[in-house]
Amino acid sequence: MPALDYVSIVRSVYGDRMAMLGGVFATAITSGLAAYSNQSVPLYVITVTFLVIGFVRDANMRAFRRAAIADDDISGAEHWETRAVWTGGALALTYGLWCLISMGFVQDPFAELSSASITIAVTVGIVARNFGLDRLVTIQVSLVIIPLSIGYVMLGDLNHIVLAAMLAVMLISFRKLAGDIRAILLAAVHGREEASRLAAELDIAITTLEHGLCMLDENGVVTVANERANGVFAMLGIGQLANQPFGSVLAALGTTDRVPRTAVEQLASMIARRASGKVLLSLSPGRYYEVTVSSRDKRSVLLFEDISERVEAQERISFMARHDTLTNLPNRSHFGELALEELETRAATDSPSALMIFDIDEFKHVNDSFGHVVGDKLLRQAANRLRETLPKGTTLARLGGDEFIALSGNDPERARADAQSVLDAFQEPFVLDGHQLSAQVSIGVVTSPASQDELDELMTKADLALYAAKGEGKGRSQFFHAQMDIDYHYRQRLKTDLRDAVAADALTLVFQPLLDIDSRRVVSCEALARWTHPELGAIAPTTFIPLAEEMGIISQITDFVVRSAVAQCSQWSGDIGVAVNVSARDFRGLDLPSLVDRALREADLAPSRLELEVTETAVIEERELAQSVLQSLSARGISIALDDFGTGYSSLSYLSALPFSKLKIDRSFVQDIAGDERALSLLANVARLGRDLDLTVVAEGVETEEQLNAMLEHTGIQQVQGYLFSRPLPARDIAELIGRLNGKASLASTKRKHG
Repeated sequence: MPALDYVSIVRSVYGDRMAMLGGVFATAITSGLAAYSNQSVPLYVITVTFLVIGFVRDANMRAFRRAAIADDDISGAEHWETRAVWTGGALALTYGLWCLISMGFVQDPFAELSSASITIAVTVGIVARNFGLDRLVTIQVSLVIIPLSIGYVMLGDLNHIVLAAMLAVMLISFRKLAGDIRAILLAAVHGREEASRLAAELDIAITTLEHGLCMLDENGVVTVANERANGVFAMLGIGQLANQPFGSVLAALGTTDRVPRTAVEQLASMIARRASGKVLLSLSPGRYYEVTVSSRDKRSVLLFEDISERVEAQERISFMARHDTLTNLPNRSHFGELALEELETRAATDSPSALMIFDIDEFKHVNDSFGHVVGDKLLRQAANRLRETLPKGTTLARLGGDEFIALSGNDPERARADAQSVLDAFQEPFVLDGHQLSAQVSIGVVTSPASQDELDELMTKADLALYAAKGEGKGRSQFFHAQMDIDYHYRQRLKTDLRDAVAADALTLVFQPLLDIDSRRVVSCEALARWTHPELGAIAPTTFIPLAEEMGIISQITDFVVRSAVAQCSQWSGDIGVAVNVSARDFRGLDLPSLVDRALREADLAPSRLELEVTETAVIEERELAQSVLQSLSARGISIALDDFGTGYSSLSYLSALPFSKLKIDRSFVQDIAGDERALSLLANVARLGRDLDLTVVAEGVETEEQLNAMLEHTGIQQVQGYLFSRPLPARDIAELIGRLNGKASLASTKRKHG
């Protein structure tokens, strides 16, 4: 038995002290009357005993009340149960002896009747009062019934003997009755406690529930509403919900503008149909609640969950998915959605549209020179300048990298003015981490008079215009025109055909000799790739080489040139070398050391006869990787030349940090030296710089004897290359040229020796 039940039952035994005393005094008076009528000493003793036991039990009850045992004090309860057994047993035995004396010895009708009737009544009271304590009930009933039965037997007649036997059955019945009452009561107590516990837990659950809760009865009246639910409706100007028809609450909400009417109607319909589902309530202060309706047996439960943070997070995620994190501008995909809507709207009224694509010039140089942190700041400031400069209503976005795009409802003249405004805005230097950086922007513009063009088509045309603007010198704008489309399709055709030509090994090589300026001997030949289109004829290298780099197939061409040039060089007499140009993309697209090793091994050519030429641009784009690769190649004995010196960044740090053995001065330094002393002086100084760094200095683009003589007299240049000596020749002709030029040089040398 649980401690609480046991202690409660023991307390019940010691309850109602006055009723106990009243019963004892009544019994004593009755037994006293019988004793007086019969002048029976034993009955006087019984009367006194009743009084003594009554006072003892009264004192015992007072002591129990003072003890105030706790609800879980089992040992204390056991102590007081034992005391109750002793006092209760004594009282029961006194009742039994009263009956025994009255029937067996006094044999007075009043004494017999009064003792038997009162004792039986007391026995019922014992069962009703002490049913919870089986031991106490059993002892008390036994001590009453056994003497009473003996008294009936002593009367001697059959009826009383049968009655005595029936008392034994009554003893068993009373004990069983007490057990049943105890079980029923304990079950009721446990049920009530369980119900109280569940009610308390439900109350705690409803009170502490993170969400608002409303319960509606079959009439739609709110029977339960926790504080959170009241709080939600309090924000909407609704008072306490309890006992309010929920339909009236919704009707009141419908008259305000704080909750969308459609949501209110949907919620009312769901409750009226006793349906289940969810409704989103958007409250005016920016709060969002998801109402979950669950209905069963014509009753409904509404759960109000505050999903404001979830909605905010979803909106933030949606914003991040649709916007560029660096500039907070719409990204490419979101711009597509916005632009399509704008074009459709303007097309409906035949209004014009203008699309502009912006590209920050030399942005890669900023990243490489100052780092990506500065580059990111430049992009953010550039985005802000575009926002401030472009007219209100323009949809501006970041395409990616250093490209931005804008769509506006402008005609060509207004678009031209906007483009010029952007160019002017970018004239002011950017201040980035203490650095003042000048960054220009190139702009491609296309207009659509009635906004009937497809977005993809407009973007392609604007991109073509941008490409033209950058090709014309950057820092300018260019409007799309029909020739750009022709050029674009021409380029696309060339790209396709070039890819096929590279795959089919349809490219060829030509070679242009480099001569020692003093001896006029050929010391090396530069290998140059050529492409003859089957329909368009010869395609200039200045056209197809940039295309190959753009397409990502330049490394395949480099592979072809290295292998073919090395193989051809192995067939030349003497120690004449061959030079091959290397692109910036080759440092990542090729394993150059392995390629060179394999080519030299297959052609059985000495590494000293191979020379690789790299431009300043190639070095700056892949500085660390280029340094590693070039150092590895130089260690193999391969010469490294810096090509087109003076056209790039012309940083002396590259000349000292990288393993160059040759410096090739660009043809732009040579053009005017025959008639311009300043140009000649500049060339002489550059040549002196190369010699001071222990580099072989080569002048490119030598086309006249005057240029050659000026170099001989004033510059100290060691090698020359140009059309004065030979145009680039195919492989079958270069060997003959080498033999002829070197033969003449040998003959001239012999004549000088013999005077």
